[in-house]
Amino acid sequence: MKRELDVLSIGESLGLLVTTRNGRLAHARDMRLGFGGAESNVAIGVARLGGTAGWIGKVGADGVGDLIVRELRAERVETHPLVDAHAATALMLKERPTPGTSRITYYRRDHAGSHLVPDEIAPGLVERARVLHITGISAGLGGSLLTAVHAAITRAHASGVVVSFDVNHRSALWADGTGAAVAYRALAERADVIFAGVDEAEILTNETAPARQLDALRRLGPRCAVVKRGALGSLAEDDSGRADREALRVDVVDTVGAGDAFVAGWLAETVRGSSLEDRLRVATECGAFACTVDGDWEAAPTREDLRRLHLPAHEPVQR
Repeated sequence: MKRELDVLSIGESLGLLVTTRNGRLAHARDMRLGFGGAESNVAIGVARLGGTAGWIGKVGADGVGDLIVRELRAERVETHPLVDAHAATALMLKERPTPGTSRITYYRRDHAGSHLVPDEIAPGLVERARVLHITGISAGLGGSLLTAVHAAITRAHASGVVVSFDVNHRSALWADGTGAAVAYRALAERADVIFAGVDEAEILTNETAPARQLDALRRLGPRCAVVKRGALGSLAEDDSGRADREALRVDVVDTVGAGDAFVAGWLAETVRGSSLEDRLRVATECGAFACTVDGDWEAAPTREDLRRLHLPAHEPVQR
């Protein structure tokens, strides 16, 4: 079958209300409406880098769901939304208590995004992709969504589609770390590539040193493992060897979405057949660029953005 999509992501997208000024939410007078979601953020990131990307998920029959679908399509993401007439699209509120910090509150009770079922994933859709991307958020939401994700993985394996898994731990979705570890391992064992922060890798492996975490993650099953260390850079390992990349120094505005931009950069290079070192380099550049602009996905870079990232900033205005 022809692989028409470089990356297909499956999971939840949410409406986003964000305060426009620093300070406590209780005193905010203005808020901006947008959307976010790790899986759709990655799809946008891949599309921004010139790849073909798709997203499948469930939204409510409401204005927020309409906004999500419209914006994804505007970003050239092939969108396969399913509409739940009996549940609303989830929301998250983002406040900035002080400059450079943010606090997010989620409203997810019985929301549409968690109601996706396996039979709603159209025949042939997963099979059209080169990479299927999933996250641990779906594991945290559980229920039929997690069942649908596992069904999609089964289809991916049957048709030779690479499975990408970003742990993306959300502590608010779990009563304890034990349940999270079990669910994450079940996904990791079925993945070809796994992405984890140092704390996330510790949940999965009980190891604290990044180098040992890489080895332990690969022993779970993935052919490739990536450990993200934030400002300390990142490590990656596959059958070709191991790569270590320092983080780029940038003026940080907002770190939300940086991890998704990192993953998007990695996957965009994966489908281009790039080396381990080049995948890690581009991923690092994408994550760094995303930190320089406010927004969950708005800061996802283009190839031109990455080129400019290394130019000396002599002129504040480019004409």
